[in-house]
Amino acid sequence: MSARYAVIGNPIGHTKSPAIHTAFAQATGQDLTYTAIEGKRGGFAAEIDAFRAAGGMGVNITTPFKLDAFAYADRLKPVAQLAGAVNCLNFADGKAEGENFDGLGLTRDIVANLGVALRGKRILLLGAGGAARGVLLPFLHEQPEELVIVNRTLAKAIAISEQFASHGTIIATGYEALSGERAGQYDVVVNATSASLHHELPPVPASVFRSGALAYELLYGKGLTPFLRLAREAGVTRLADGVGMLVEQAAEAFAWWRGIRPETAGMINKMTVKLT
Repeated sequence: MSARYAVIGNPIGHTKSPAIHTAFAQATGQDLTYTAIEGKRGGFAAEIDAFRAAGGMGVNITTPFKLDAFAYADRLKPVAQLAGAVNCLNFADGKAEGENFDGLGLTRDIVANLGVALRGKRILLLGAGGAARGVLLPFLHEQPEELVIVNRTLAKAIAISEQFASHGTIIATGYEALSGERAGQYDVVVNATSASLHHELPPVPASVFRSGALAYELLYGKGLTPFLRLAREAGVTRLADGVGMLVEQAAEAFAWWRGIRPETAGMINKMTVKLT
């Protein structure tokens, strides 16, 4: 019988994860099936319990269930523990073990695939939800000159900066400061908010982009989102969406589950859409 895996989220109709993992399985000779589950808000645990009872061996977790997955896990890997969010669960030994590959996937895409070094650079991270929490530790490991996290609710950004303080310096601020005392230009600006899901723009001024900057949108496959359009109109020529992050974190999850890491470049090229 094929090993069973899935991705859970809400909404989930846009997900490319089943296609990615099916292709990974074919490329590596693994016998598995991978499906999508549209979870009910407030019903995460019941959905996962049912999936496990039917033989499920692991799940990827996307919006809005990464904090639910953190609470569900019996054990947490160090990165997931610090992030307070889980994007992958493994049920191989009968326990639910939680990990977070978001930050590793994003960092690998930026540094290895896009060729943008983070060491010594000024990074601006928009948002302080589960997605943002997952990328902070890998970013800090790259030793940027400055890492600024901005959020509508300043207290949330401050709490996260204090939680990660032993791993590096994070400056927490509100959006209004980007036109005030925190005004300046950044080498890498990452939109980790949910604004683009609603075709909205985070309240970030165009002046945050330094010449030669990279504007990175975590949402993937939507073309030129309001955030990327703002960056382009500000003169930014290096634009990227989250397809590379998606594929790279999927490869990490696949390797954790199956013990073999698939090649990613072909899948990224196949899935990339023009940012127009």
